[in-house]
Amino acid sequence: MAVSVKDLTYIYMKGSPFEKKALDNISLDIDDGEFVGIIGHTGSGKSTLIQHFNGLLKPSSGRVVINGVDVAGKNLKDLRKKVGIVFQYPEYQFFEETVYRDIAFGLHKQGLSENEVKTRVNESISAVGLDAAVLDKSPFELSGGQKKRLSIAEILVMRPEILIMDEPTAGLDPKGRDDVFSFVRKYHKSAGITTILVSHYMEDIARLVDRVIVLNKGSIAMDGPVGEIFDKTDELDKMGLSAPQVTYLMKRLHRVFPEIKGNVYTVEEARRELLDFAKGRKPGFVK
Repeated sequence: MAVSVKDLTYIYMKGSPFEKKALDNISLDIDDGEFVGIIGHTGSGKSTLIQHFNGLLKPSSGRVVINGVDVAGKNLKDLRKKVGIVFQYPEYQFFEETVYRDIAFGLHKQGLSENEVKTRVNESISAVGLDAAVLDKSPFELSGGQKKRLSIAEILVMRPEILIMDEPTAGLDPKGRDDVFSFVRKYHKSAGITTILVSHYMEDIARLVDRVIVLNKGSIAMDGPVGEIFDKTDELDKMGLSAPQVTYLMKRLHRVFPEIKGNVYTVEEARRELLDFAKGRKPGFVK
């Protein structure tokens, strides 16, 4: 089991006039190698939850167990080698003068040889699609998309067992999002690591993950396969969320043409379904 959470409660500013319960008695398990999406409106507890997975936050009550070891009693340095978090704003991760030094920082702290450091730095930038020419640049000179890739490379170079991404494509245009997520999907499959994605882009969640966890007011409102969750459009709407926009379109078409599937969650699947219908491979088509 990669992640096991039992009765987790977290209270911000406990005992003060501003006390707020961000997580309320959450329990969940994430298996090794799963690709899980976490969704919820602003303030639902998404970021608070994932920050417990590498010890950035400590439970007010309950337990968080990573790879069989209770986070509360684990050496944080060792834990953060196993659990890497890519945050929404990559600039917060950068502090060295060059891209190379920024990526290599954690490796030098491990006492690796310079040859090993260079090898792993080059492997990490190659994996995320960055050119070696950026290594001598300042991280702050890079474009928005390059900064996102660099923030992921800085985590991958540590070879984590669990990769967590908190809105990793916020602020990018559609092509930039597609490029980043194309890499993430390939890396998840090739490395076989546990991957957790927090995102408000429902289309991205639908085409990437296998399972969706829905948070609402600090509690788990729903947890299940992509199709099961996004088919509950009415329940999602009540929580201020939505299914992918293409799902609403396909459900409307299904009401007019019952032969067209309504439970469609990605643009690619919708394209195939509509092409089959238009080409007469669906019985409802009339020339």
